Amino acid sequence: MGQLAQRIDGLGQRRGGKRPFFPLILLIVGIIGLLLLAQAVAQTDNFAETWNLGLRDVLNEFKRWVVVNRNDHWLFVFFFEPLSAVIDFGLRRVEDLLLWLPWPVVIAGTFWLGERIGGLRLGLLTAVCLIPMGLFGLWAESMQTLSLMVTAVLFALALGIPVGIWTARSPRAEKLLRPVLDAMQTMPAFVYLIPVLLFFGVARVPSIIATIIYALPPIIRLTNLGIRTVPADALEAAEAFGATERQLLRGVQLPLAMPTIMVGVNQTIMMALSIVVIAALIGAGGLGDVVLKSLRRLQVGSALEAGLAIVFMAVLLDRLSAALTHLERNSQPRFKGFRFFSEKQRHLTWVRRIEEVIETIYQACGRYASWVNAQVGRVVKDGRMGQWVRRYPNGVALLLTLLLVSILMRLLGLGDFPRVLRVDIRGVVDGLVQWMQVNLYDIGGSGIGTGPLRDFLIISVFQPLQHFLAEQLPWTVVAFVFAFLGYQAGGWRLALSVLGLTLLIGLLGMWPFAMDTLAQTLVAVLICVAIGIPLGIWSAHNDRVEQFVRPILDFLQTIPIFVYLVPVIMLFGTGSVAGLIASVLYSAVPVIRLTNAGIRSVDETLRESATAFGSTQRQMLTKLEIPLAFPSIMLGINQTIMMVLAMVIIAGLVGATGLGLEVYQGFANDNMGRSVEAGLAIVLLAIMIDRITQKLAEKTAVSANITL
Repeated sequence: MGQLAQRIDGLGQRRGGKRPFFPLILLIVGIIGLLLLAQAVAQTDNFAETWNLGLRDVLNEFKRWVVVNRNDHWLFVFFFEPLSAVIDFGLRRVEDLLLWLPWPVVIAGTFWLGERIGGLRLGLLTAVCLIPMGLFGLWAESMQTLSLMVTAVLFALALGIPVGIWTARSPRAEKLLRPVLDAMQTMPAFVYLIPVLLFFGVARVPSIIATIIYALPPIIRLTNLGIRTVPADALEAAEAFGATERQLLRGVQLPLAMPTIMVGVNQTIMMALSIVVIAALIGAGGLGDVVLKSLRRLQVGSALEAGLAIVFMAVLLDRLSAALTHLERNSQPRFKGFRFFSEKQRHLTWVRRIEEVIETIYQACGRYASWVNAQVGRVVKDGRMGQWVRRYPNGVALLLTLLLVSILMRLLGLGDFPRVLRVDIRGVVDGLVQWMQVNLYDIGGSGIGTGPLRDFLIISVFQPLQHFLAEQLPWTVVAFVFAFLGYQAGGWRLALSVLGLTLLIGLLGMWPFAMDTLAQTLVAVLICVAIGIPLGIWSAHNDRVEQFVRPILDFLQTIPIFVYLVPVIMLFGTGSVAGLIASVLYSAVPVIRLTNAGIRSVDETLRESATAFGSTQRQMLTKLEIPLAFPSIMLGINQTIMMVLAMVIIAGLVGATGLGLEVYQGFANDNMGRSVEAGLAIVLLAIMIDRITQKLAEKTAVSANITL
């Protein structure tokens, strides 16, 4: 008990006691000295134009060389073109199949897949998610997006799983690839489009390649993690029975690592969906193209329809891939109860009757499958085909039935989603947008509404902060502050690397745009922290709040980044404010979740000891819970910052200023050099902030004796 009290007192002293003033004095003296220096030396106030590396002209010249030599240079003839042809062949086959299959067959097949993986409820959910895509008149576009997803994910898994196995077996390979994967996960998705656009042009194939690159890190990391965490005694037992290295991998390591690998598959699918939508900028087509064109024309109703279709597809893919992680558990009889309802509802008579009807339907389907397989067995008796038919009777019956139904419906011309079932919400939404723009802009002349809020944020927050960072504050002061934070977080090595990255942003000629983006990021992060930490604390202390907030956070994490812009534009129009609101909605989730998780993970014995010593609820929170949860909170802030940076860039599509607008205008004006410079500045800014916040999280974890 005495040790616990000392630990509580120590935490309070670390957080609330006096600290050495030397770092603060050094910071103040350095800023004052650099401000005085900026008045005397112009180059320390603003980046001199003569310092510009001139990367833009070099890249544009390289692009012209690529265009001229694309048809005859060996690099394109023997590498890029064959790679593009292979990916295009796979994409076209998947897309042709999905577009040829009648819509009821696609829904039935998806229902069966969901039912096999996760039960009847998951099967019904997948079917319900597909139906709105047809009701909105977006069935073809949805199948195009789904084909892009399937192709990209299959290629990503085919490449990522072997690389993950390789890194698990080779520490040298793991050490070599770790910084590469870190950089890939740090870069905003937008940046991947730039090099792919250069070497593969504008089409769907470069969209798939960008998607593959962006979605690779999770499957590589989690395959590596899964294999490395296989129990040593299982490996020793297999080796004792004479298993070869290949048998060890296929028979022991991969099966035991499969749950972790399936988590990687889930993350890969969700990351692929987010960039497939963004890839509409380079000709990916599908639902992302509908959203993009609608946003450009300010047709919010059409954008909302396509956005909802994307959300339903995200929910479908997320639930299916998440169910794969529990596939082994779901297949065990002891975890199976009622088909649809919970076992807790067994005492209800009407529930039992409904379940009896469902079970009767299942039995009828089983008899039909047995009859189909009996007929097939007369034709296919021996060989591998016969074994496959006997092993998977339900699957064979379903495939044959769906094939026959597909052929019959195509012959009858019933394959396309009926237009009579079209549900048009775009007119209602556009009318609602007009009403909100008129009636919510300034409610009753009270000075309260979307208009005054937008004006306040632009005039009183964005413009002064951007003007201060980009024009009033010398670049040397900004670089010094970043380097100082790097030193405080990780020492001289991190400080020097941060200083070098800061200087490189200026040498690229992107300093004022980077400061604009930094201003937007700071405002969005402060709002996320101001909302997220109190909400996380509240949900950690109240189970009802946590149960209420959890599905909302799940939904916000499922929505692809592109879709957040649609409802925000309805209220605030285009511009930086729309990007800010969308950034807050998209990025507040991690800090809420990790604050909740950090406080809930505090040792209960410490709480009891603090209560025994007479601590009030406020003292318990400020001196015990927050200090111990602070490393987790810092990780949440780190993730929030990276997500804000990603969304600030996407907001450039709707008029938000800064680096995102520079990247987008470079695309629009065929100025690749401009896009690359802005994209590199985004990456450099993201890496700096990511490294500083990660090191701060590690430092706070060490000070609180917590292992991250």
